[in-house]
Amino acid sequence: MSKQVTPPGSGNGPGKEIEPVDLKSALEERYLAYALSTIMHRALPDARDGLKPVHRRILHAMRLLRLDPQQAYKKCARIVGDVMGKFHPHGDQAIYDALVRLSQDFAVRYPLVDGQGNFGNIDGDNAAAMRYTEARMTDVAMLLLEGIGEDSVDFRKTYNEEDDEPVVLPGAFPNLLANGASGIAVGMATNIPPHNAAELCDAALHLIKHPNATIEKLVEFVPGPDFPTGGIIVEPKASILESYTTGRGAFRVRARWEKEETGRGGYVIVVTEIPYQVQKSRLIEKIAELLLARKIPLLEDVRDESAEDIRIVLEPKSRSVDPDILMESLYKLTDLETRVPLNMNVLSGGIVPKVMNLRDVLREWLDHRREVLIRRSKNRLGIIEKRLEVLGGFLIAYLNIDEVIRIVRFEDEPKAKLIERFELTEVQADAILNLRLRALNKLEEIEIRKEHDELMAEKEGIEKLLASEELQWKTIAWEVGNVKEKFGKDTELGARRSTFAEAADIDLEAVAQSMIEKEPVTVVVSEKGWLRAMKGHIQDFSTLSFKEGDKLKLAFHAVTTDKVLVFTTGGKVYTLGVDRLPGGRGHGEPIRIMVDMDNAQDIVTAFVHRPKGRLLVASAVGNGFVVPEADIVANTRKGKQVMNIKLPDEAKLCLQLPMDDAGEVEADHVAAVGENRKLLVFPLVQIPEMARGKGVRLQKYKDGGIADLRVFRLEEGLTWQDASGRNHTRSKDEMAEWIGVRAGAGRMVPKGFPRNGKFG
Repeated sequence: MSKQVTPPGSGNGPGKEIEPVDLKSALEERYLAYALSTIMHRALPDARDGLKPVHRRILHAMRLLRLDPQQAYKKCARIVGDVMGKFHPHGDQAIYDALVRLSQDFAVRYPLVDGQGNFGNIDGDNAAAMRYTEARMTDVAMLLLEGIGEDSVDFRKTYNEEDDEPVVLPGAFPNLLANGASGIAVGMATNIPPHNAAELCDAALHLIKHPNATIEKLVEFVPGPDFPTGGIIVEPKASILESYTTGRGAFRVRARWEKEETGRGGYVIVVTEIPYQVQKSRLIEKIAELLLARKIPLLEDVRDESAEDIRIVLEPKSRSVDPDILMESLYKLTDLETRVPLNMNVLSGGIVPKVMNLRDVLREWLDHRREVLIRRSKNRLGIIEKRLEVLGGFLIAYLNIDEVIRIVRFEDEPKAKLIERFELTEVQADAILNLRLRALNKLEEIEIRKEHDELMAEKEGIEKLLASEELQWKTIAWEVGNVKEKFGKDTELGARRSTFAEAADIDLEAVAQSMIEKEPVTVVVSEKGWLRAMKGHIQDFSTLSFKEGDKLKLAFHAVTTDKVLVFTTGGKVYTLGVDRLPGGRGHGEPIRIMVDMDNAQDIVTAFVHRPKGRLLVASAVGNGFVVPEADIVANTRKGKQVMNIKLPDEAKLCLQLPMDDAGEVEADHVAAVGENRKLLVFPLVQIPEMARGKGVRLQKYKDGGIADLRVFRLEEGLTWQDASGRNHTRSKDEMAEWIGVRAGAGRMVPKGFPRNGKFG
């Protein structure tokens, strides 16, 4: 008998509660919910108060605990417990970390929490456990909360619906830009550096007066960030303006340093401020690592002499070291220079994530302040009207005091009787019935009349305020002015810490050289294209060993700070740093590993680069030109095409022209000899100078091509070397019959010229 199987989700079996769902739509729906939750309730700050939910909840919980700046500190464990239990159902460590950061004066420009105990340091050390530390709010936090109990903002139910929490804080302080923010959401991130509050207030006041103010004008008030750790901002003004206009960009920040004389011409560099969010201990470790790796040859030692203030001492290798070049090399290699990103991606109105520019952010804050002002005014107006209602009842009671006392004493329902007799409201009747006997005197009546008049005047003022937008903005400007005065640049907290400067115009080549330890080496190139750099200046090249079947092509002396130019048969020049060449323990490495060189091409020659030098290059068929060495340096693997070659022609010769100290060529004539053994001498000026090209005809041949070239001074004569190593020189007069013009055929070589057709 076969058994019937009930499919899941049908019948009355155990799977009846299972409901089939499309996986794709389920994942999309759940991931979208997660993404929105991360964006709205975790990673992005609200543009109005500049806070994320965790920070807002911390401040709200501290307010409920009455941790005002004038009150005693309370344990952080108590604060974290309240935040986690009532408002923020996440890990206690995450809440404590957020609380700690709000108190760190090196992380937050205007701390919101006043901490007592170990709250970490700029070295990157963690804070003590929350059971040991204590905290209370600062004046800045009080400004953010100012008026929260006056219906200035909306409240919503907490996660368990037992309590209420503010949706946003009133935010009388420009916190978003003043303290900055950073966070990574899903598909978006935010990164806002801290700014100076007094400058932000100036910009806000200008925006109140001129609602259509340009960002160029606002940047005059807010020239750039103001980091809690100081430093020097070296970003160009045009770039800063672009960043504030688009809401995206970055700022280059450098450490502040000074030169301290140590006597006898010696000095040390003392770093007193480091860039924002750089851990001092890690920075010093990095410098020490580079020192051990010999990547900073200009630096002798680094010491941390910091106490309360930062003091990093950098000792140069010698008194002759240029401090600017030393610091430039450190800026390139370490976090003494960093780029602080700007990405003003915030929640507009607490709902819509968008990238805002400087004006939009300030506008959002000011509009929020106006809404807070209106709500507080309406709330106060409601309180005044209720109080005036009560005072009106009191005045009626005082005018009819005997009748009121009689009704209260003898009537069964005094409240209803009072309402009927004097046409009172329920509120007025309740207030009269709650009056104490001692309040029934003439003096109290005078006080009530005085209070009534004062409240009427206040009511009139509030109604005027609510009816006039101009008056509202005037009030907001007054509030912003108070904040500016409290945190002005003449106060200890408000004084600008980061300054602006242009990056020094330093020779980048000198900086690059300064990072390489200067040592003598011998560069060896084999016939098969293997390169190596052997320590020291080797005099006897015959002792060099090579792989089987390979031999020496050329070798020359250099130092590790030099660059080597390699000229190939394809007319390309490759640039290699001597310090990057393989050492001399083995046979080196093939050049094709170091650069993208065609397998069909070979090395013609290699030599040390001279920045002011000139080269004479020539192809096999006899075309050539002069090229400045500065124009052919290429710091990429692809190299630089210098000579345009068409097969079967190939680049064959490359001569470094002799130069004097002033950078002038110390030669005036060229001697060209062909494979047909004909020699032609002509003036060097007849060869054009260019950065790239095919060149011009140097010598004409019926068949064959060029064999060798030499440049020389005609007054000194032409010299060549025979097979025995002896030098032969022909004077100017003796060379008369070979002197012609460029592109001539020439005449047969003089007697005694080497049979291989080379000048030697």
